Amino acid sequence: MSDPVVDKIQANPKYQELKSKRTSFGVILTILMLVVYYGYIALIAFNKPFLAQPVGAGVTSVGIPIGMGVIVFTIAITAYYVNRANNEFDTLTAEILKEASK
Repeated sequence: MSDPVVDKIQANPKYQELKSKRTSFGVILTILMLVVYYGYIALIAFNKPFLAQPVGAGVTSVGIPIGMGVIVFTIAITAYYVNRANNEFDTLTAEILKEASK
């Protein structure tokens, strides 16, 4: 048993566009996050002397700002995803639902 509204939505070219855009965007952001996170972990594993270098005359090492950069990067790409989802993806979804309810 198939729902005619679901069939209409799945046949809509805008739905296919939405699926394609959302999937590729998610994959790109996931790859970026994995590269940044595992790059930092690899740096910790393979180049401890670099991360242990002090910043200026203080006690803070290079690893601390880089680690904070990973956190800031995560927040930034999350905000970017939410912004794009709220604007582009939600607009497409509304158009698809409007066309399907006709």
